[in-house]
Amino acid sequence: MDYRFSQKVSNLKASAIREILKFTSDPEVISFAAGNPAPEAFPTQTLTDISKEIFEQDPILALQYSISEGYTPLRDLLKKELEKKGEFDPARDDLIITSGAQQANELAAKVLCDEHDVLVAEAPSFIGSLNAFKSYNVDLKGVTLQQDGMDIAELESVLAKGNVKLIYIISNFQNPTGRTTSLEKRKAIYELAKKYGSMILEDNPYGDLRIAGESIPSIKSMDKDGIVMYSRTFSKILAPGIRVGYISAPKEVIGKMVVCKQVSDVHSNIWAQLLAYKFMQTVDINAHIKGLQAIYRKKCDLMISEMKKNFSSKIKYEVPQGGLFIWCTLPDDCDMPAFCKKAVSEYKVAVVPGNAFMISESDKTTSFRLNFSTPTDEQIIKGCELLGKLSKDMFGE
Repeated sequence: MDYRFSQKVSNLKASAIREILKFTSDPEVISFAAGNPAPEAFPTQTLTDISKEIFEQDPILALQYSISEGYTPLRDLLKKELEKKGEFDPARDDLIITSGAQQANELAAKVLCDEHDVLVAEAPSFIGSLNAFKSYNVDLKGVTLQQDGMDIAELESVLAKGNVKLIYIISNFQNPTGRTTSLEKRKAIYELAKKYGSMILEDNPYGDLRIAGESIPSIKSMDKDGIVMYSRTFSKILAPGIRVGYISAPKEVIGKMVVCKQVSDVHSNIWAQLLAYKFMQTVDINAHIKGLQAIYRKKCDLMISEMKKNFSSKIKYEVPQGGLFIWCTLPDDCDMPAFCKKAVSEYKVAVVPGNAFMISESDKTTSFRLNFSTPTDEQIIKGCELLGKLSKDMFGE
């Protein structure tokens, strides 16, 4: 059978991250390639107790169909929490519960972008969102991500050419680079979007995982014109497997998202929404988040110290102020994919090649991504030792 796929999916490829993760089935491989929260960060006993309570008190609520917008008490609670930070205007905004932030970002593109509309993203950026955008045949344009955020002059150059429907930005501890957009650039991006009539999709899955530095106001908190959508998730503060995310945006936009969600999955898992709601009511969230920050600060510090001890001086790396990732860059003249392949096949350490996060995988980069949240402390030490040996074998001290 000659299968003729739709234009929307014919050019989509499997995530390079997923392909590399196949190697991690080998028990000898140490994986720095995943993006999973630390296993010790999961509040398993609390979630067990809450689940028991849900099924003892009102099991039908957890098992029956629900509304597409999401569990109303959870939505109301999230709106109030966002409003406290100036990130939700009850007069203008609404909020929908989604199946993770991935669905929130996909819905944003679905309701706003026609084929060949221009969608701007940081280069590099999160592969999951990039693939979602590509599935709608948008004209995806990358803007160079500098240490403090998008290259503003380059962004304006793209915007000035017209037809940019959406600007996608991961403002805090960006995946894959770990970089945070400065306050100055957040303001500049907002003003440019307003000037050229574009919407902003601000994705903030890692914002609570700050381990150093001071918090920066979100772009959403600056929005007086109804041009910013704000995507968040419980994946990094509770558990990714429950697939509970949410997005706040102007009411008209959320209204269209609700219709699109109805034809996609009807509604997100209601049991998981109840779990998230009762967790927020039961637990001291600030104390819980401080506990997560302590876990990730320790793991990040350990990886950085082991990299400093073991890596060739030719490998440059960036110390993040939060999130789950460290971005490393090899010398300009080196074959980065070959380095990553050799790391996993010969040295038994999996990392993610940087081209997986580029707008096109053919775009040149000599960078790769490390994850410090998933491996154990022992694996971090051993994996950095092995990568250090490889780096010195290839590049010298």
